[in-house]
Amino acid sequence: MTHFRQLFEALSSSYTYLLADAETRDAVVIDAVREQGATVLAWLDELNLALSHLLETHVHENRVTVAADLKARTGARVVLPEEVSAACADVKVRHADKIVFGNEVIRVLGTPGHTPGCVSYLWRDRVFTGDALLIGGCGRTDFRGGDAGTLYNSITCRLFVLPGETLVYPAHDYRGRTVSTIAEERERNPRLAGKSRDEFITLMSKLDLPRPAQVHSAVPANRRHQDVRHAA
Repeated sequence: MTHFRQLFEALSSSYTYLLADAETRDAVVIDAVREQGATVLAWLDELNLALSHLLETHVHENRVTVAADLKARTGARVVLPEEVSAACADVKVRHADKIVFGNEVIRVLGTPGHTPGCVSYLWRDRVFTGDALLIGGCGRTDFRGGDAGTLYNSITCRLFVLPGETLVYPAHDYRGRTVSTIAEERERNPRLAGKSRDEFITLMSKLDLPRPAQVHSAVPANRRHQDVRHAA
């Protein structure tokens, strides 16, 4: 038996996830946003859970992480992609690594492209894709080391090869959608379905997206704990 919770933060349209092994009471949190820190702590108390890991998919542009604060309060270990350097990091992960909590195992999928240091986390029948694959979209690739060709490879070679029924839980959704599936994204995602790598790169180069609403505050705040080190 397991526990699963999905939290939505309206300002940045962000999701935070809590997973727990109900037998051992060990729990992990994925992409903990600052505004949900108190709720996460309340859930841990209500369900009598011990937080073992705080997983980040990448350094976020429009949300401020609460990982360092939750680490200080709970003693949980902060997990970051290996391309990210941070004072609060306890575990660095790369593609194919595994994270164990209680009797549960999370598999790390390297999914760079939105930023150089992006990973997704596969747990049981669901995958937490951060900003790499969104519901009906994908992460932008026009700043902070993003690369459209790399993102296309990540999505098609690491995510779209998963079973079609795999549930997709992203870090953001701006239309109130909570979950999708790999099959739905393979077949219907307007940025990816039926598109070649070159077509995707061209599409991404023409998006002309505005800067994220909190980029001027979120990136500096996150970098105080997660100072990006781009690999050559």
